[in-house]
Amino acid sequence: MPNRTPRDLGLSDLVMSHFTLPRMFPIDERIAIAAAAGFSGIGLYLNQYEQLEATGQAPGRVRELLDEHNMVLAEIEVVRGWAQSGEPYDRCRAMEEVAWRMADEFDCRYLQAIGPYDGTLDDAGKAFATLCDRAADHGLVVGIEFLPFTNIVTATDAMAIVERAGRDNGGVCVDIWHHERGARDLDLIRAIPGERVMAIQMNDGPIVATLPDYVQDCLQYRVPPGSGEFDVASMVSVLQELGVTVPWSLEVCNEVAGTTDPTGHARRCAEGMRSFLA
Repeated sequence: MPNRTPRDLGLSDLVMSHFTLPRMFPIDERIAIAAAAGFSGIGLYLNQYEQLEATGQAPGRVRELLDEHNMVLAEIEVVRGWAQSGEPYDRCRAMEEVAWRMADEFDCRYLQAIGPYDGTLDDAGKAFATLCDRAADHGLVVGIEFLPFTNIVTATDAMAIVERAGRDNGGVCVDIWHHERGARDLDLIRAIPGERVMAIQMNDGPIVATLPDYVQDCLQYRVPPGSGEFDVASMVSVLQELGVTVPWSLEVCNEVAGTTDPTGHARRCAEGMRSFLA
């Protein structure tokens, strides 16, 4: 059995985020590769978990694999539509049910949430508060990931919603990609109270986009920390100064590396991050 739960992970731990490997990468290989690279836990995409349930591999087989490799399932990716109406909201509530099953079974710590939102910031704050309340029933903290291609563009935008929600288990996910490709202003990160940083996603890449499509660019051209042009050292320093206590998640989306050399890619991600933490 694992020696720790997802809630025991901290700044000395690395988590391999789901999209570091292709989104439907075989679960047995995913967990084994993460363990071999020295990660303490993994994140898992809701759609893959739903598929694992449909094929009879979840929760039982997933639990066996985690125990075998002394790993935990730390993060759940991702809910959207929580601050919208109609079909997007209905889809969100359906995916939340999958998330609650995951959290109840594996004692997951963190749920990722993304925009967009409908209406005003006050509307978004109320919607986020109710999402946090539902998540709290399953022991989860929730982080809003700011994304330049939504209307939650910067850390400031995310914090405005978090503050309006006023929930202890609600905060922000800081992904260095969206910082570097967005506002690229560390003062916006410094303005986040340390206890409101619910997740960190680290990676590296070129400053200038390779593809004009933001989403496709960030899914294909991320590289391990230290292998690109991002100011990883300053981001690490700022987050440490804030007193953040969550683990370092590596979200290094790279379809080529994740498909052709998944073991090496995971290892390089972990080694690259540790070089900044040494």
